[in-house]
Amino acid sequence: MKQVLVIEDEPNVASFLKQGLEESDYQVWLAYDTKAGQELLKQKSIDLIVMDIILPGQSGLEFCAQLRSSGIKDIPILMLTALGTTDNVVEGLRAGADDYLVKPFKFRELVARLEALSRRRDLDYSSSRKLIIGDLELDRDSKLVFRGLESINLTSTEFRLLEYLMLNKNRVVSRIDILEHVWDVNFNMGTNVVDVYVNYLRNKIDKKYEPKLITTVFGMGYVIRDKDIS
Repeated sequence: MKQVLVIEDEPNVASFLKQGLEESDYQVWLAYDTKAGQELLKQKSIDLIVMDIILPGQSGLEFCAQLRSSGIKDIPILMLTALGTTDNVVEGLRAGADDYLVKPFKFRELVARLEALSRRRDLDYSSSRKLIIGDLELDRDSKLVFRGLESINLTSTEFRLLEYLMLNKNRVVSRIDILEHVWDVNFNMGTNVVDVYVNYLRNKIDKKYEPKLITTVFGMGYVIRDKDIS
């Protein structure tokens, strides 16, 4: 049973979330401010965090950024708040949140998003720490990438993009899929950032090597295969 920490200062909302999540097979720990939330994180094996932004004392954004900077990077955080502009969403994601749900919301959407975050976390833990496709190797612990015997220097975003493509070897992933999993953005902001970064990646891991590994599937997305079949 997954353990969820809910940090919400409105008692009625907190009670509603606790009851609904328990009925959905989660074990729920309630905190009404970030100080109590911090104590529960020390005491319990928390799998997921659902947190309001506007809280007494320290805000949810500040607490989220504090958790990430302190090294707690593996617990997915879903921000639950009435602040729903694009700027609010971007601010939450930049603070380290993995997802963002605006009040009022449908409870089954909250559960679906928590299930998706949980699957992603489980995939990260269960997957091999070394990903290998042909002569391309990515080490998830050392953050090193090699093509043949040559070391490839990637930025953190390029590394996450390559990691996601390799985890989904031979599966076409859409631009929206990539935005969700690499940038933690769950909507299309009308940006071509995915195409730009795929091009950056191609220049580093494919341009001077054979066979080419990254393939564009027009109108659908991108796929990385053992060899170029385009």
